[in-house]
Amino acid sequence: MPAPSGADAATTVRMEAVGLAALAHALEDPTGLGGAFAAAMAILLALPGRVVVTGIGKSGHIARKVQATLASTGTPSLFVHPAEASHGDLGMIQPGDAILAFSNSGETTELADIAAHARASALPLLAVTSRAGSTLAAAATVALILPAMPEACPMGLAPTTSTLCQLAFGDALAVALLRQRGFTAADFSTFHPGGRLGARLRTVRELMRTGSAMPLATPQTRMRDVIMEMTHKALGCVGIVEQNGTLAGLITDGDLRRALDHDLTATLAKDVMNTMPLTIEPDILASEALRVMNARQRPITSLFVLGPDRHPLGVIHVHDLIKAGVE
Repeated sequence: MPAPSGADAATTVRMEAVGLAALAHALEDPTGLGGAFAAAMAILLALPGRVVVTGIGKSGHIARKVQATLASTGTPSLFVHPAEASHGDLGMIQPGDAILAFSNSGETTELADIAAHARASALPLLAVTSRAGSTLAAAATVALILPAMPEACPMGLAPTTSTLCQLAFGDALAVALLRQRGFTAADFSTFHPGGRLGARLRTVRELMRTGSAMPLATPQTRMRDVIMEMTHKALGCVGIVEQNGTLAGLITDGDLRRALDHDLTATLAKDVMNTMPLTIEPDILASEALRVMNARQRPITSLFVLGPDRHPLGVIHVHDLIKAGVE
């Protein structure tokens, strides 16, 4: 037997890519899969309940992933195992739900009870299959017929191209629903509070230092007192605020070093401050704040966070972002 090679692996990927290209072409056909996709979208967008996703075997694994993607992008959903459905889990399917069933052949016997339950309960059944004449397609409210492409397995047996196309179709459905519902990054953050993704989706408001943690002084503050404030708050800067509370400028440790040739006992903050400091809004993503900090030729370490009236709401420091796992 010849040793495995990268060329063999590339052949598998190319075969699967052909399947994906055929799927994309089919979705653009309004008289075929594209039209069925639009009909399924109309049902799901008007759905008062949840999308019940089901499948068994390899299609079941794909169905679980599709259900997870739907749930995390704003479409209420759950997975029901066909075998368990026949032993009591049909009770999980409620009026107002729709069923999204995956079966490449469309002849999966384990799906029979779910299909019958959908018919008896007048629930929409959306069938994702590669056989238009299959039992599942015939029972469906909308039959979503994927292109029947050769499997990448050399024997043509192991589900490869077919499951990849099922997965891509599920992603396409979830993203289309996301767009139609106006699902935002803030919504996404609500469903993904943990891990690296959660860190990327946190806002500046969640991480900024507020209240007495902000280093502040007035334009009339003497520089020796500014130095004390900067040292005490340990953020490498001091915000200079007017009597009405608006930010007039900023003094950083770099500004302080450049002012060392002044008489710091007599010099006032207004004589040293930068009157056009870089600031940020509170509801900007923390990852964007980090990008702004690093965009300068000389990266900055702190940003004052301002409200619409230019009143300081907080300060975000690069260490706060790193500690939170923001990249």
